[in-house]
Amino acid sequence: MILRGCYVAIVTPFSETGTVNEKALRSHIDFLIGKGVSGIVPCGTTGESATLSWEEHNHVVDIALEQVKGSKIQVIAGAGSNNTAESLAAARHARERGADAILCITPYYNRPTQEGLYQHFRAIATQVDIPMVVYNVPSRTGVNILPETLERLCEFKNVVAVKEACGNIVQISEIHRRCGERLTILSGDDPLTLPILVCGGKGVISVVANIAPEKPIAMINAFFAKDINGALALHETLLPLSQAMFIETNPIPVKTAMNLLGMKAGPFRLPLAPMSERNKTELVAVLQRYGFPIR
Repeated sequence: MILRGCYVAIVTPFSETGTVNEKALRSHIDFLIGKGVSGIVPCGTTGESATLSWEEHNHVVDIALEQVKGSKIQVIAGAGSNNTAESLAAARHARERGADAILCITPYYNRPTQEGLYQHFRAIATQVDIPMVVYNVPSRTGVNILPETLERLCEFKNVVAVKEACGNIVQISEIHRRCGERLTILSGDDPLTLPILVCGGKGVISVVANIAPEKPIAMINAFFAKDINGALALHETLLPLSQAMFIETNPIPVKTAMNLLGMKAGPFRLPLAPMSERNKTELVAVLQRYGFPIR
């Protein structure tokens, strides 16, 4: 499976009563298709997967798969859990419904050893025949999957990529040194996308692309066209907006921004709460500097 370009970690829009807003979700997916993204990733961190029931989770995946039909958009369905059996069930659902790949986070709270991480991903890779993107985000999970463990996982043909949000360029360089072309590296941190591309990465699973997909797409295209100065200029142009998406816990800023732009992301589910007025004022100022029409 070839993974390259800008993938979007899509939000899960909710209605004012707290249910999944299917109409808004479909509209957002159509918006991203129209902008030419490489793919979408439903039911990840940005999609508030931790507060979705498994029934809702599977329904969101189903909607995404239905909405991209007829397009060239890939769907990497979230299938992560700190319970291997639950990840297996989500992976099977994604495969049965036709997802292109699954995104599996390192198990959180349990804090498994490197051997436990290996066995977790091995179980999924050997029991469900679907390409897998391993998701490493130590700030969320309390555990860091090391390059040598990823190298071990390269023995499984369907472990095709890693979404790296460790924030450590040395670690990401070591992954590429060990795994080479056997494992695609995707940035899991918008501000680090260009540095990760330089270290052998192939793209990004982006938060900021929910509101500004053209910008990371242009940067990645410039890089692969060997226009390094152009890619650097686009990186620096995008950087303040990317950073603004993390002034509070993701996805609070991006959903707030979407609502300000009339994109109907809706409210959050507890324990996420609305953005503080101080941070919201800062977010509005950044959006206005980029020329977004605040509603």
